[in-house]
Amino acid sequence: MIQFEWLWSLMLLPLPLIVRFLLPAAQTVEDAALRVPFIEDFQTEINSGTSRKKNNWIRLLSIMAWTCLVIAATRPQWLGERIEIPISGRDLMMAVDLSGSMQVEDFNINGRTVNRLEATKHVAKEFIQKREGDRLGLILFGRNAYLQTPLTFDIKTVNTLLQESVIGLAGQETAIGDAIGLAIKRLQDKAASSRVLILLTDGANTAGEITPLKAAELAAEQGLKIYTIGIGADEMVRYSIFGAQRVNPSADLDEKTLTAIAEKTGGKYFRARSTDELDKIYQLLDQLEPVEQEAQSFRPVTALYFWPLSLALLLAMVITLSRLMGISR
Repeated sequence: MIQFEWLWSLMLLPLPLIVRFLLPAAQTVEDAALRVPFIEDFQTEINSGTSRKKNNWIRLLSIMAWTCLVIAATRPQWLGERIEIPISGRDLMMAVDLSGSMQVEDFNINGRTVNRLEATKHVAKEFIQKREGDRLGLILFGRNAYLQTPLTFDIKTVNTLLQESVIGLAGQETAIGDAIGLAIKRLQDKAASSRVLILLTDGANTAGEITPLKAAELAAEQGLKIYTIGIGADEMVRYSIFGAQRVNPSADLDEKTLTAIAEKTGGKYFRARSTDELDKIYQLLDQLEPVEQEAQSFRPVTALYFWPLSLALLLAMVITLSRLMGISR
């Protein structure tokens, strides 16, 4: 069906008539008081009759153009069929670490060595695509925490923004506490039983205004459940002038704090040493119990104003060309 957003704009239809009656008419100047009837006078009368018909057409086109312009001003819209939105009730906020340590290449995807952020993007992509019916948000943090997307059903945009994120975008350090604090702020007006934060990091808290444990206490008070994921391999081989050396690239990972954050909020801590483990973790998160909420629906709206507006501009062009042709003659 068609609806008009600003129907009151139809009150503008008689505006040209009002202006015509209120403003004084243009005075006509007659060149001579005495006219001699020659053959040219008959030609003039014929031309004046043709001109009168032309003016009537121009007047009609002007009325049509003005009407189309007013109709465009009412903002006509086409309302589509009502679409039901599946609602499972989960409000999931993802917080992804973009600090400098995420560039360590200790993950493998299809035989190719990649850094931790690339592995996170690869696995999280499928997890996000399965969030049909959930509202998903994205927080990116390093030295500072930034809300990349608020809670939304538009999971495609969330995934796109995650894939476009780069290491160091939010600073080189890690502010885990600030990321949790930002999630609390964005989820505090949501149903307490459906607030979930999935926090993924590969290090320890080295920056920020609030400590992770204090932020976890505030999260517990607000009913925010936090699932923490420690990412990074336990062992990798590094080559130097002294030969091959086996090192622990996750030595800086503060598993004790991440475990405490999860326990304080009723969540769980996961350790992801490979893409397979990370994928299994996301599969477990898929099983989070949804909270039933009232079904929501919407009707897609398509703007139609450009049709009458285009017609009004076309008629105005025809009127202008007609007048210019009349002047040139």
